[in-house]
Amino acid sequence: MNDLSHKPSVLVGMSGGVDSSVTVALLREKGYQVQGAVILFSPAHEKAVEEAKTAARQLDVPLTVLDAQADFEAHVAAPFCASYCAGRTPNPCLLCNPNVKFRSLVQAADRLGCEKIATGHYARVEQDEKGVWRVCRPKSDARDQTYMLYGLGQEVLSRLLLPLGEYQKPEIREMARQAQLECADSPDSMEICFIPDGNHAAYIAARGLHAPAGQFISPDGKALGPNLGIDHYTVGQRKGLGLALGRPAFVREIRPNGDVLLGWSGEEFFRKVWLDHFVTPDGQPLAAGEYLVKIRSAAKAVPAEWNGRDLLTFTPAVRAPAPGQSAVFYKGDAVVGGGVIQQAER
Repeated sequence: MNDLSHKPSVLVGMSGGVDSSVTVALLREKGYQVQGAVILFSPAHEKAVEEAKTAARQLDVPLTVLDAQADFEAHVAAPFCASYCAGRTPNPCLLCNPNVKFRSLVQAADRLGCEKIATGHYARVEQDEKGVWRVCRPKSDARDQTYMLYGLGQEVLSRLLLPLGEYQKPEIREMARQAQLECADSPDSMEICFIPDGNHAAYIAARGLHAPAGQFISPDGKALGPNLGIDHYTVGQRKGLGLALGRPAFVREIRPNGDVLLGWSGEEFFRKVWLDHFVTPDGQPLAAGEYLVKIRSAAKAVPAEWNGRDLLTFTPAVRAPAPGQSAVFYKGDAVVGGGVIQQAER
């Protein structure tokens, strides 16, 4: 019998899905002593908790349920709603990962005596020549989730294992089938996890909040009629505006007073983007210079010049940078920083 007592113990964040379940299996194969934890973020996550329990039983690992509903409300749900009501487009995963999910996993790992934590994200963690731990791009470009992890610091990254970074998604599903896991062919989750139907405007209204509703304003400054409320729109949106203007238009700007300013299709590209709440993996300022930058998770990283403080200049221009989303910086495969988009100019 192999003596695994010297192997590190690891707490895996589980959701009941194929990615986190295979993460458990891969780490156990490598000799880690594995425990699972599923986080109850909101009442909408009760199904995920039950699915994680099923996966843990199949994998024969102990599972701890972590109740993070209060933290999720304070750090994700409430700011998410406030941001939409202010005319911005928040990304809840970017609020959750550093402030709730990974903080909860680290705290639980400490309580349970686990040296490491792990999740089923498609990314890698590497230590650079200066000893700084960084999130790096995975083997699978199609599944790259590094954008979502840019806010993590050294306390988390130094303990984080991301085994799926070395695999493609079809390989992970095949591993799950070989292990006869019930989740092997479960669909990927695409919606906002705490709003299962994806209707964020209805979710905001159900909480008793009312986003300002004003006028649609044409590209030449004319009022075109009332809109549904600014929580129904996002910068760059072209469909679902309910307007017949004779030519394609898009949402150029959303104003806190309730007005939605339109631009003509073809005018949605911007070169200058201002950021705030800038963070780096080691907490140090990021030097001015050229970086590859993503302005949304699914976007391609493109060259931009950083002034070292708050301004990005893209060459060529990028489509519809949305205030409330983040710009994430790369050097090679490594994430070196990121900040929240405040405004953009052509």
